[in-house]
Formats: sequence, C-alpha cells, structure tokens
Amino acid sequence: MTPAPFPLNQIPLEHLPEAVTVGGLVLGFLINLVAAGWISHNRRPSVALAWLLAIFLLPYLGLLLFLAIGSAKLPRKRMAMQARMNEIIRENTPDGHILGNVEEQLPAWIESTARLNYNLGALPMVGGNSFDLLTDNHESMRVMAEAVDGARDYVHFEFYIVAIDDASRPLLEALLRAHERGVRVRVLIDHLGSLGYPGYSELVERFDAAGFPWRRMLPLRPWKGEWQRPDLRNHRKILVVDGELGFTGSQNIIHRSYNKRKNLRRGYEWKDLMIRCTGPVVAELNALFTSDWYSETGDLLLDEASRELPDIQGPVFAQVLPSGPGFETENNLRLFNHLIYNANDRIVVSSPYFVPDESLMHALTTEAQSGVDVQLFVGETSDQFLPHHAQNSYYEELAAAGVKIYRYRAPTVLHAKFVLVDDYVSVIGSSNMDERSFALDLEVSVYIVDRDFRRRMDAVVAEFEAASTLLDIEEWNRRPLWQKYLDNMARLTSALL
Repeated sequence: MTPAPFPLNQIPLEHLPEAVTVGGLVLGFLINLVAAGWISHNRRPSVALAWLLAIFLLPYLGLLLFLAIGSAKLPRKRMAMQARMNEIIRENTPDGHILGNVEEQLPAWIESTARLNYNLGALPMVGGNSFDLLTDNHESMRVMAEAVDGARDYVHFEFYIVAIDDASRPLLEALLRAHERGVRVRVLIDHLGSLGYPGYSELVERFDAAGFPWRRMLPLRPWKGEWQRPDLRNHRKILVVDGELGFTGSQNIIHRSYNKRKNLRRGYEWKDLMIRCTGPVVAELNALFTSDWYSETGDLLLDEASRELPDIQGPVFAQVLPSGPGFETENNLRLFNHLIYNANDRIVVSSPYFVPDESLMHALTTEAQSGVDVQLFVGETSDQFLPHHAQNSYYEELAAAGVKIYRYRAPTVLHAKFVLVDDYVSVIGSSNMDERSFALDLEVSVYIVDRDFRRRMDAVVAEFEAASTLLDIEEWNRRPLWQKYLDNMARLTSALL
C-alpha cells in the first residue's frame, strides 16, 4: 500500500494539535496564493481586491462565496444565444449607426455616442419617435393598462418585480383580458426579484390558470436544472403593444409602497420615471424583449418582431442600449462615462443607488472641477442598507469637487434613473449608478437626442429639486463618528454590490 503523503498516525499525539495548526496555516497560505492570481484575471482591480480581502479575512467562507457568486457572466449557452440575437438584429438593420438624417447641427460627440452604442448593443439611433413622461407610479400603470386593452395582435411584458395589489391589478387583469380575446400575450418576470413580495403567489396562480406563456427570468430552481449565479438578475422594465407602443423606465409593477409592512410603517413610497414611446424605437425595445424571451425559452418569435428598422427622417432621435452580464463589456458604464466627459455645460444624474466605480467617480469630479454644472439626485432614505451607507461615503469627495448633491426628502424613496447632458441628451432607463447595474444586472437604457424632450426633463428636475435638500457638506461632515465608520465599512463592499 502506498503510504499517505502526511501520515498522521505517525505523529505523536502530543504534537498533533501543532501539526493541524501548521497544516491549516499552509493551506490558508496556498488558498491566498492561488486566489491572488486566479481572481485578478480579467477583473477590474477594485473588484479583484474586494474579493481578495473577503478571502483573506474569511479564508474558507470567502472562497465559498466567490465560487458561488464570483463570476459576473451568464452561462456560456446564454452568452451564445445573446451573440446570435445580436447577429440577427444586425442582419435585419440597414447599414449605419444612425438611421435618418439629423436635420439640426449637433455636436460631433452625439454621433460618436450613437456609434459607441451601436458597437456595444447592435441597435442604431433611429429618427421619427415621440415620447411622453410618466412620473406617477400608479398613473403609469393605468396608462399601460389602457394600452394593453387596446392591443390587437400581441403584448410583450417584461419587468423585474411584479405582484398583484390594488394599484397593479388593472394592468395585470388587462393582460388576462387581452389573452382571452385572442391577443398573443407573453410575460417575463425576474424570479428572485419578485419572489417574496406580497401578491406574487397570487400572481403565479392567476397566470398559470390563464394558460398564456409566461416565464421566470433567470430562474433559480436547482431541482429543475435551473441554476446560475444567484445575484445575476434581469432588472429590465419593458412593455410593447403591437410593436407600435412601448414603455420603459425605472418602475416595477407593484404598489408604490411595495406592500411590505416595514415600508407601510415608515411611510415609504417609491418615486419613479417611465416613458411612453412610439416610432422605430419601439421595435428596438421589442428586439430586446425578443432576445430575453429567446434566452429563456429558445423561441425566436420572429413573427412578433420587426424584421427591419425603418429609415425615417427627422426627430425625435433615440437608441436603445442593452447592458448586463450577457455582454462582454459594461455597456451602460461606457455610455455614462462617454457622455459625462463630453459635457460642456450641465450634467444631471438621478440614481437611487449611487455607488460609482473609480472611472465614473473620476468622470463626474473631473467635469465638476472643469466648471460644468453637475447635479446629483439621490435619496435621503433607502430600502437597501449597504448600498445606502456606501453611497454616503462618496458625498465628501463629490462635494469637494463641486458636485451639487440633492437628497430627495424622506419618506419618499427616489427610484427614478436618468442622465441629462447639456441641452441635447437624455438617457432614461432601468440602470442605477452602481456595480450591480454595470456588471450583474441586465438593464435597458434609452438614449434620446432632442432639445424639446430635454427641456421637458428640466421640469422633472425642477420637481425633484423642490422635493430635495441640497447637501451642506460642513454639516454632513459633522455627522456622528459611528455613522462615518459604518459608511466607510459599507464602501469596502461597493465593488461587490
């Protein structure tokens, strides 16, 4: 018999604890040594260092966590399906990153942004669109229900959180009515995003009983062979009716309180922003739904998608940018940084979870120091403990650079997500300004180039400003030491949030 490499039975009993200790130290050293080279491969240094810190402080637990959630990529099969959909979209799109002639003389960086988005997400900037702003959550669901009631051919519905309650019931029952009258209704709901919210179980029962096709996005049911990194989620919000009318933005389909007891007790109500759109940009939103449906079911739905984008002259120009772990790069982060660095006069950012990476932090502070008016809207309160405290740790550096920080007053929970640049550009969608939205969540952003729409967004900004308090940095720095410590500790996790 071959002797064991480390024959413990030959070690005297009085030396066994010492041998176990030495063995544990050697094993821990080897884990750290391997982790240092393995984890840093193709990761940003800040993310790699955060994981290494977790493994060094908690050698075995940290390693298990990394093995469970360390990869920010979807399974290879799903990545291949996304790549195939990108090819199909490009094959059915006329050549060029802009369709239609831009009549107004615009800065060159607006065209370069369209080219960037096209190279990243496969969809061009298209003219001939119109947009309406929906700033009230419950009214927005009423408008969407009305649109679904008018559907003749198909309805594509994709949201992160969906549950039945008094506010969402009209829209969800409109889906059921559409199915009953012969409209093709297809529904995608993020599995873990919706799980646990009051009204979700009833929703599942109603949808299963209705018999129309619906799927849980990125389901986590190992007993059915459904498994991927648990915190890679589909955070998109999309509704398309007949390929003619589209909705997207920050809102989930649930009461603005999210129906949780702690929210009701504290008086929390979410403040969102949605857009209602017509024109070729609806086909781009539909292409994104079609991609996600294909990823979840293997069904391409080519008969429910525009085979070609029309080349329409004139405004309003817009472009859909998908992002998330289904892509090789962090598409939304690249877009935001590109826009910020090209600003000349004004930047407005609204994000409920503002936990920037180094590149975004440098972009905002650089522009503020160069004289650009930079306004950041965040929430005074939040439902997310770690992101909220991590967010607090960035205020001092931002304010020192000249960024004006507006904190939307509690108990309203600011949830609107947008970026405005100068007098031309508005970006509205589902993406926060944090690592989760850049790398871990599937997101959708709409890049809109139009002076009139940009002016309408100024009215939204004015409403937010009236409901917010401008941060006094001297007063902020006098907050208790324990709170500063908590904020700084939460910041250590920011690369993993």
